Amino acid sequence: MMMMDRIALALAVIGGLNWGCIGLFRFDLVAYLFGGQTATVSRVIYTLVGLAAIWCISLLFRDQPDAIEE
Repeated sequence: MMMMDRIALALAVIGGLNWGCIGLFRFDLVAYLFGGQTATVSRVIYTLVGLAAIWCISLLFRDQPDAIEE
């Protein structure tokens, strides 16, 4: 797995956890930490998480050799 894949996956997981907090508790952790949903830093983070999720789509379609071939 490339470093970019790992970074994208980590950002996608962070975004998923944030959405889980929003769904379960109506609490947006990113907005809380960085000054609201419309703050520039929050918008940058939301954008990076979205781009990471798009990158992670490519992980679904990559041909990976089987880990165990006998």
